[in-house]
Order: sequence, then C-alpha cells, then structure tokens
Amino acid sequence: MKDNLKTNLEILQYTKYMNVKSGKKILHTILILLLFVSCNDKAKQQEIADREAKLLEKEKSLASKEADYAFLVKMRDSIYKIQKKDTSYATKKWPAAILSPWTGKVICTESNCTDYVIGDQRIDSWEFTNDETQLLCKIINNNKLIRLYNGKYDGSEINLRYVTDSTESKIVEMNVLLNDIKPNKIKGTRTVTVNNQCIAKFTVELTRP
Repeated sequence: MKDNLKTNLEILQYTKYMNVKSGKKILHTILILLLFVSCNDKAKQQEIADREAKLLEKEKSLASKEADYAFLVKMRDSIYKIQKKDTSYATKKWPAAILSPWTGKVICTESNCTDYVIGDQRIDSWEFTNDETQLLCKIINNNKLIRLYNGKYDGSEINLRYVTDSTESKIVEMNVLLNDIKPNKIKGTRTVTVNNQCIAKFTVELTRP
C-alpha cells in the first residue's frame, strides 16, 4: 500500500514536472515567435520608410527638373520675343515714300514745364535719312540742323528718340510716335520730359512741302 502510494506520488510529481517543463517550452516558443514577428514588423516598417524616403527624393528631383524646364521654356520664349522684336526693327533704311523731305508742324497740347506753353507751335523741316548702322531724322530750321532723332520703323509706325548729353545741366528726352502714315501726310505725337520732373505733349503733323 505504501509502495503504491509512493509510486503514485512520484508519478504525479513527474507529471507535474513534465507539465511545467512543457509549459515553459510553449512559453519560450511563443516568446520566440513574438520576437520574430516583432523583428519582422520592424524590418517591414524600415523597408516602407526607405521606400517612402526614396519616393520623396524622386518627387523632389522631378519637381526640380520641372522647375528647370519651366525656366528654360520661359527664357526661350523671352529670347524669341527679343529676336522677333529685333527683326521687326531690323531695317536700316527708310522706305522710299518716307525719305522725301516733310514740313513738320508741332503744337503743344499739354504741359507742366515752364519751357513749353500750351498752344505754342513750331514749323520745321523733317528729313528722314540713315547712316550705315541706324535710321535718323533731322530737324532743320533756316537751313540749320537743330535736332537729330534716332529712329525705328516696323512697317506700320515710326518711333523717334532724342536725349541730351548726360553732362548737360538740363536733361531733355523727346519721344515721337508717328502711327498715322499716309502717302502725303503723317500724324502722331511727341512727348518731352525735362529732368524727369515735368512733361509736355504735342501733336505732330508732317506734310509734303
């Protein structure tokens, strides 16, 4: 009887030991699995982060290239505009119909300059000419050259400009726009600025002498 009880107790203790040992193994296995899953998740998270970083870098590179392309297109268009403008003024000779001498009548219509009074008028001879490099227009009175304009002509309108030397005490800038051109009459306007402080405006009418 005692021997059987001892044997049963030993079996019970052994079974308990095996159960505890088995439980520890299961727990250890679970911990290893959790650790593996955790490491695997971290690796995936790092992989995702790396992909996102590379994608962001590609987006930045693409944005930079797009900005460079837009800048180049803008610069190209600007160059085309300049070239087109230069081409429109490329002619270095006045048309034959303009070359003949004209009688010019200039009347002041607006002024806040003391040198010019509204209603004043002046009649001079206008001669369109050119040298080897540019278009010119001479203003002559009593057979004396009183002013020389630099000119531009685009086929539809004439632009004339005159500026006094920068060393002079009074800086006068004159701009003439002749945009009504007919065979025997040319009309337009002249704007005069004195020392960038006052402005006078005039009507201009050129007729055949």
